[in-house]
Amino acid sequence: MLNKIKKLQSEVEDFRTNNLEELDQFRIKMLGKKGEVTLLFGEFKQVPAELKRDFGQAINVLKNSVQDKIKTLFSELKTVDSGPSGQDLTAPGEPSPLGTRHPISLVRNQIIDIFKRLGFNVSIGPEIEDDWHVFSALNFPPEHPARDMQDTFFINQDPDILLRTHTSSVQVRVMENEKPPIRTISPGRVFRNEAISARSHCIFHQVEGLYIDKNVSFADLKQTLQFFAKEIFGPSTDIRLRPSYFPFTEPSAEMDISCSLCNGKGCNLCKYTGWLEILGCGMVDPNVLESVGIDSHEYTGFAFGMGIERIALLKYNIKDIRLLFENDVRFLEQFQNAQ
Repeated sequence: MLNKIKKLQSEVEDFRTNNLEELDQFRIKMLGKKGEVTLLFGEFKQVPAELKRDFGQAINVLKNSVQDKIKTLFSELKTVDSGPSGQDLTAPGEPSPLGTRHPISLVRNQIIDIFKRLGFNVSIGPEIEDDWHVFSALNFPPEHPARDMQDTFFINQDPDILLRTHTSSVQVRVMENEKPPIRTISPGRVFRNEAISARSHCIFHQVEGLYIDKNVSFADLKQTLQFFAKEIFGPSTDIRLRPSYFPFTEPSAEMDISCSLCNGKGCNLCKYTGWLEILGCGMVDPNVLESVGIDSHEYTGFAFGMGIERIALLKYNIKDIRLLFENDVRFLEQFQNAQ
């Protein structure tokens, strides 16, 4: 038995390695649950009483030798190259920086939160749509230019299957499947065949709102949009509504907000008008209500739609819409503390 201990002692003294993995294997071999030293301690009770003292001392010397050897080699290996990259593989890892939400997501969530406080729920729908939900149900005549290939992406040259150009298609689906009162917003990605520039993109995001009930008026629309503008751009924000035209609303309007950069005095951002256009709106055309089975004599409603990118550009004073799609980390890091 003592000869076995002497043999193991000699093995410990001769052991050399320049690899942490080999050192750990040596530790397991000697001190592991089924290691050589551990087994010797298990055999101790079988040693005759007159030999227990010598046997016990020899085992303890061996154990201390193993521990000292491991400690020495470990200290040496920490100071030299222990990996292919020249790094100390035993050093603590560096923490990965936390990411942040994309500015489009930040603005979308803010818009949703504002309208939820007004009682609007959120509706979503497919991005690949048919002509009925994107155009026909919304009072677009067959000759309307929005149906042309220059504005719309059609699938496999099929005039009835296309990428939605606005999230109004979701509103049509809601009106088809729900009875008034309806109060919903529809955020989502839309597609238009437009040239990419600093101010426009072929892919962007919209939030469109719809409210249908008895006795809904244009005054309700104005109050809703005024509340929204003040909540997202600040309490000093003013709005104005200009007459416009959309096939699915009558009367229709464009909404402007007072320029937050110059406070309405005029600057490069607002082209010295003091106003910035942010969305379109109007009362739902009776033809739209009838097309989805809602009695236009009993119910009225209003609708509005805005581009999330446009709101983000104004809110964060971003000069180029393309920055929102390029995933440049230097740009995105600026929004780590944005709310």
